[in-house]
Amino acid sequence: MTTITDDFVGRLQQRAQEAERHRRLPDATVEELRESGFTELLKPKGYGGQQAEFSAIFEPVRRMAHGCASTAWTAAFYTIHNWMLSLFDEQAQAEGFATQPFLASAPLAPTGRGTPTDGGVTLSGRWSWATGVMHGNWTIVGALCGPDDAIYPALALIPADDISIVDVWHTDGMCATGSNDIVAESVFVPEHRLVKLTDIYAGTTPGARLHDADVYRWPMVPALALTAAMPALGAAERVTEIYTQRLSERVIAYEGTSQKDKPAAQARLGQARVRLRALHGLLHETTGRIDDILASGNTVPRAVRADARLAAAHIVKESRGVIADLLEASGASAHFLDNPLQRAKRDVDVISGHVIFDYDTSRELAGALAIGLKIPPTAMV
Repeated sequence: MTTITDDFVGRLQQRAQEAERHRRLPDATVEELRESGFTELLKPKGYGGQQAEFSAIFEPVRRMAHGCASTAWTAAFYTIHNWMLSLFDEQAQAEGFATQPFLASAPLAPTGRGTPTDGGVTLSGRWSWATGVMHGNWTIVGALCGPDDAIYPALALIPADDISIVDVWHTDGMCATGSNDIVAESVFVPEHRLVKLTDIYAGTTPGARLHDADVYRWPMVPALALTAAMPALGAAERVTEIYTQRLSERVIAYEGTSQKDKPAAQARLGQARVRLRALHGLLHETTGRIDDILASGNTVPRAVRADARLAAAHIVKESRGVIADLLEASGASAHFLDNPLQRAKRDVDVISGHVIFDYDTSRELAGALAIGLKIPPTAMV
């Protein structure tokens, strides 16, 4: 099983400013990820992967965020995209996994159009938020495919050589993910490199039938949402560690008093610690519930999937709250650009803006399904 060492996390901390400045992962970080085998964690054994249980991804991603949230996010999605490739047709998997390692971006919003042609579709479109594209060798994109009177949403697998990158990733947080736009113009995608979104949601993809393992029947929205929440949780844990250390050392300017002697500062720390513990409990309960359903041979109901999406949104919201509360008590020095506290706040602010973590929508969907109401078929659960 992949182990993320303390030394590796320490090197991520050392490179965090460089990564942010260049708006992409440093080459040295990508090389270390390759050597660690982390991106192979959810890859099928038949293709040389570890085929771990899905929940094995959460702890290493969370730990990497102690060093750099952008790296944790990008590494997580490289690994998740190996898992996504495992849902495709066997021929598509053989083609993708022939690239060692398989590093793919995957902007999934269906902003592409695949028109029918002999043996597949001709795909054109532009996609945003292509995390990892700067080092990617493939991409997986969302598209509306089929004839105009029978359109279906699908994911399409295409080589990186068939896309162009548009440099738009100028942000105030998560800078090193390099999540630029990508464009495809009249690219032929053979039928075996398409997988219908309905099959992904239902756990009936070609890969789910090919690989006899529950990991490939995990529902996609909970898989993506819970994994993407881990950099926020890890960043909040790191901020709490730094605040704890500063609390023991910081003398408040103009007062001459030690912050550790202030009951309010102690209370903030206690509250942060218990909030983080509660999030770990929520994560464990949520993933365990899904694993139990899959182990029984059943598919995960929409209500359970909605609860999982809400759990992920809550983890991000609470992590953001912990960071904001501790920074409020950390003084102006926390906002120097070489201070990791301010970077953690900016990173998690950007993470919280992801559509999957929309707290109002997540609560509405979970609440509606809990009382048996119908929700739109396009709802992300």
